[in-house]
Amino acid sequence: MFHGKMKAVTFSYDDGVTQDIRLIKLFDKYNLRCTFNINSQLAGKSGSLIRKGKKVDHNKINLSDIKEIYKGHEIAVHTLTHPNLTLLKDEEIIWQVEEDKKNLERASGKKIYGMAYPGGGINWNRHVAQVIQAHTSIQYARTTDITDGFGRQKNLFAFRPNAYHVMNMERLFSVGEKFLREEESEEKILYIWGHSYEFDIADTWNEFERFLELISGHENIFYGTNREVLLDCR
Repeated sequence: MFHGKMKAVTFSYDDGVTQDIRLIKLFDKYNLRCTFNINSQLAGKSGSLIRKGKKVDHNKINLSDIKEIYKGHEIAVHTLTHPNLTLLKDEEIIWQVEEDKKNLERASGKKIYGMAYPGGGINWNRHVAQVIQAHTSIQYARTTDITDGFGRQKNLFAFRPNAYHVMNMERLFSVGEKFLREEESEEKILYIWGHSYEFDIADTWNEFERFLELISGHENIFYGTNREVLLDCR
C-alpha cells in the first residue's frame, strides 16, 4: 500500500528547463510531488525548439541552482547529454547514466535513485534496460510508452506512464477521471509525464492547472515522487 492508501499519483518532467520553476509553483500549490529528470552536462545552456510550428524557449537550469529550485521534489537522471541510448555501446550507456547521477548528487546533496530514458519515440530497448539494471546503481527507469493500466508494473526498468500531458490534454483528463473512479481492490498508480516547456506551445498552463485541481486533494490518494511511489511503497 501507499502509506495506507491503495491509490497513488506521481508526475515526471524531463530536461531541467526554466519552465520547471513555474510548474513547481503549481505542484506546490496543490501539494503534489514530481520527479524532474536532468541532463547535467547540458545544464545552464540556452536554446529554443520548434514545436507545432511555434518557437519555444528551451533554457536549461544551472546545476548550482537545482538544489534550491527543486527542493521538495525528486531529481533523477536523464543522462549527461540526452543521446539515443539504443545507438550506444554498453560502456557509453553506463557512463552517460552513472556520470549524470554523480553530477546530480553533488549538485543536489541528495542520493539519486531513478531516471527517465532520454528522447522521444524509440528511446530504449530491452538490452538498454538490462545494461542499466545490471551495471548502474539506478533502481527504476521510465519509458515514454503509454499504458492504459493503473496496476503495479513488475519491470521498473521499463516503466510505462499513463499519459503524456500537454500533447493530448483530452486524454489527460479522461485518464485522470477514470483513475478517480477506479475501485480500490488493488494498488493503482496514475503516472503523468512531459516537458514543462510544452505548456508554452499553446499556452495550456491554465488547462493543466485545472487538471491538478481535479486530481489533487483526495484523502484516499497518496501523492508522491517517483521514488516514493515506485520504491518506498513496494
